Amino acid sequence: MTGRVITITSGKGGGGKTTTTANLAMALARLDKRVVAIDADIGLRNLDLVMGLENRIVYDLVDVIEERCALRQAMIKHKDYPHLYLIPASQNRDKTAVSPQHMKSIAMQLKESHDFILIDSPAGIEWGFKNALAPADEVLIVTNPEISSVRDADRIIGIIENHDTPIKVRLIVNRLKSNLVKRGDMLSVEDVVDMLSIRLIGIVPDDETVLKSSNMGIAAGGVVGQAYENIARRLCGEDVPFEESNGGFLGRFRRLFGNNS
Repeated sequence: MTGRVITITSGKGGGGKTTTTANLAMALARLDKRVVAIDADIGLRNLDLVMGLENRIVYDLVDVIEERCALRQAMIKHKDYPHLYLIPASQNRDKTAVSPQHMKSIAMQLKESHDFILIDSPAGIEWGFKNALAPADEVLIVTNPEISSVRDADRIIGIIENHDTPIKVRLIVNRLKSNLVKRGDMLSVEDVVDMLSIRLIGIVPDDETVLKSSNMGIAAGGVVGQAYENIARRLCGEDVPFEESNGGFLGRFRRLFGNNS
């Protein structure tokens, strides 16, 4: 069985793509999956920081493409998870140094020996996004429950639907504040799903400890860590109930969506 390439995107910056990529990669590694996370944000890399690997970088994605190193040499092994690797983005090159064909070639090589290849997409919908989308078997769209974020996600979905090959698209609702939902000051998960009409795979609550864990380069803990683990298990085909929140307003999602494999 070959690996699965999953691109994580949201449109504009600040939606939580990089934090999601890092935490999903670590959660999958804890499930004994062989994982490679690729930072596709050429010139603005951050995935190495969130994964705590910034001091280990020798080679990067562009070095592989321009044949200054072998693919394996650019893969940084995570210090806590023996089956998790990072391929960092170049910090001092332009996005045009990478093409969609380059990304497809690298992904094909990695699929032979890894279960999951997670691609952290850059912000926007231009060249960098096209690079991140090109090799994808699946896309996870991360959106905050706010109108502007959902509108960006809807635009991304439209682009993906017009892609050359069919791609499975699923939704992560990020930074959900259930107290604001109850007051009517924030969109509910149901609202977001109804607006975007794509399959839900995860709900990540808002928690100030996420910023601290990201700054420390470690996996999120508590309810957020559990949310990422649940998403990882759903990616692996497990039927994991959606998190209850303030009386179970998410209960109907299990009936609607069932197994997320």
